[in-house]
Amino acid sequence: MPPASDDGPGAARAVYPGTFDPFTPGHLDVVDRSRRMFERVTVLVAVNDGKQPAGTTAARAGKIRALLPAGWDNVAVAAWHGLTVDYCRRNGCGVIIRGVRNSTDYLREYELAAMNEALGVTTLLLPARPELVTMSSTAVRALRPEG
Repeated sequence: MPPASDDGPGAARAVYPGTFDPFTPGHLDVVDRSRRMFERVTVLVAVNDGKQPAGTTAARAGKIRALLPAGWDNVAVAAWHGLTVDYCRRNGCGVIIRGVRNSTDYLREYELAAMNEALGVTTLLLPARPELVTMSSTAVRALRPEG
């Protein structure tokens, strides 16, 4: 864990935003790695107008809370409707965490990271572990039994 925020307000707090529909083992891995780097990590269940997730943001947030191991005391889950940088400003988060699986993810995330940096919040891109690269929420939804 890094020292207390010597690098400015919110440097020791991070947010990991996404629609998380559903929350995959890859997402859990990013949270686990992030919680070891920051004093506090918030999994931010967000609205994405380009997606039609199953369930409300609050319902997805509740499911994620239930999946987090008991000892992860520095991880919180919140539902949010708005820009991630606005959440960061209101809650003292200095870093946005994003997972990347491949070059397509990287290019998209790099553009968002540049925009967030211009708005005053740094983005940390975490590459997926090799065994989790092929897993996506879309693939998990496709494999999920109907019902």
